[in-house]
Amino acid sequence: MRKVLLPTVIIIGAILLVLRLFYLQIIDDSFKLKSDNNAIKIQYDYPERGYIYDRTGKLLVANQPSYDIMVIPKDIKNLDTIEFCKLLNITKADFIKIVNKAKVYSPRLPSVFLPQLNKLEFAAFQEKIRKFEGFYIQKRSLRDYQVKFGANVFGFITQVNERIIEKNPYYNSGDLIGKQGVEESYENILRGVKGVKYILKDKFNREIGPYKEGKYDTISVQGKDIHLSIDAELQQYGEELMINKRGGIVAIEPKTGEILALVTAPSYDPAILVGRQRSKNYTMLYRDSIAKPLYDRGLLAEYPPGSPFKILTGLIGLQEGVIDEQTTVFCNHGFSYARGRFMRCHCHGGAQQLHRGIYESCNAYFGTVYLKTINKYLRPADGVDVWSRHLKSFGLGEFMGYDLPTGRRGKAPTSKTYKRIYPNGGWKATAIVSNSIGQGEVLMTPIQLANMMATVANRGYYYTPHIIKSIKGEPIDKKYRTKHVTTIDRKYFEPVIEGLYDVYNLGTAHALQVEGIQICGKTGTAENYTKINGKRVKLQDHSIFVAFAPKDNPKIAIAVLVENGYWGARWAGPIASLMIEKYIKKKITRTDLEKRMFEGSLQGEYAKYTGRKETDTLLLKKPEVTEKQADSPEEATEN
Repeated sequence: MRKVLLPTVIIIGAILLVLRLFYLQIIDDSFKLKSDNNAIKIQYDYPERGYIYDRTGKLLVANQPSYDIMVIPKDIKNLDTIEFCKLLNITKADFIKIVNKAKVYSPRLPSVFLPQLNKLEFAAFQEKIRKFEGFYIQKRSLRDYQVKFGANVFGFITQVNERIIEKNPYYNSGDLIGKQGVEESYENILRGVKGVKYILKDKFNREIGPYKEGKYDTISVQGKDIHLSIDAELQQYGEELMINKRGGIVAIEPKTGEILALVTAPSYDPAILVGRQRSKNYTMLYRDSIAKPLYDRGLLAEYPPGSPFKILTGLIGLQEGVIDEQTTVFCNHGFSYARGRFMRCHCHGGAQQLHRGIYESCNAYFGTVYLKTINKYLRPADGVDVWSRHLKSFGLGEFMGYDLPTGRRGKAPTSKTYKRIYPNGGWKATAIVSNSIGQGEVLMTPIQLANMMATVANRGYYYTPHIIKSIKGEPIDKKYRTKHVTTIDRKYFEPVIEGLYDVYNLGTAHALQVEGIQICGKTGTAENYTKINGKRVKLQDHSIFVAFAPKDNPKIAIAVLVENGYWGARWAGPIASLMIEKYIKKKITRTDLEKRMFEGSLQGEYAKYTGRKETDTLLLKKPEVTEKQADSPEEATEN
């Protein structure tokens, strides 16, 4: 048997090898095409990227023609370098550096020498191109922004780097790719398919016609258009309200999970990342480590949620059966929860029940509810894990799965968290009671806060937030149409919603009401610490506000966070009310709030710690305020 096996394996292997060679050399001549690179010029036809529209069909991002100067290093001959560099306004050192880089990529294949010429630059070069052997013009399309807002939503277009080329064979040196925002998330849909032509050359390097009569040529296919869920007017309005402030706004349609607005501040005009100045402008934005205009605070910034977290504390307490609507807690402007430990409270004090505890934001009430929830179980670790599982059913402490390329988990602490903090054990519920009011180890991003309110508005379910509304010729991903149900029974949401409604009628947001709209909301003030010269320093608190409206059949849920903005009703609350009115009514009646937000600035607050006093919102102008609007109240004079 052994004598037969070895010859059989050799014979079969030889047959397979001969068949493969026959196929490659006789039947499939695509490898021959590659081996003939010396005699073949490859020319690409780049398609237009798909257009981007908002939810109403308004065009946001289109295309404009652009021209790249391409170079094939081995074809450079008899070049007047001085004339060439003078024409393109570059130095000889630049020329040598770019050509050497192109040679490293490939001496025979084209590389981008100078990208994104405008029409005038193209015309000047085109007149003399015959003098510059080895160089030719490649037409492309660049983004043409129809609006000056939404930079964090759109992202931008940039050249691929070597790592991308190695990872994805579709891309060649000089190709463009979407980065950040929807340009990155939907790159495969927006980019289309580039066409390719193979042109045969003679021994004198002259083009003599298509290779194999165009057998291998392909035509380009334009990218597909997409409609975003963003409401362009609401997005623009949100960015205007946040000028001279830092923070984020996220608005969601509760019934669908569609993102209506995704604002980060400071922001910038997306057009500055198009054209010859793109690299310079991007470097300027990237190096700004103070204002961080490239940092999408709505998705990336993790903050203590503050008092809005009391909504979850109450819901979990109801679900766990440790309280009901009539459970009463006495507040003496705070409460003692351990030997020598006192949690302060700014409510009116006295006997507090769920409804009043919500609209007056009573720390004593929710601190007590939290202790009851954890102490329901024999071990605090078990209580914390049950509490954490409830939080995670709201999408907290996890990546949310939305269709944007960046994000953070936030933090929903578990018993493992406290095992690390207290390795010797011995901790009790009283050691972590600050979680009850959204401090402690709890962290949330603005989009998680907005999704939390969308879930409350829906009485216990949510859809994964997403920014895509439709794709031409394609359905959107199924996961954005899948309902996520929380661990909290629907019946427990109604009493909490009544309390949120009276935040506007009787409580901390009574001055922020909008006539004709029933808004449910919650103010928040989150403590803010940082390290300066190695020391932990307390900065001005963050202003937080969450809301949804109308109370019944809600159309919008929103979270607003303004860094160093004092308390919730001072900055975040007015912005939330204005955004809700803008979306539902399409006009503003609270012109007093609008004037204060447009004219107000927190730059003085930021300068206390950075020494930087200038506005940090780049290339966005604050709208003019009409004379009919009332004078700004005292709160507007921040500086």
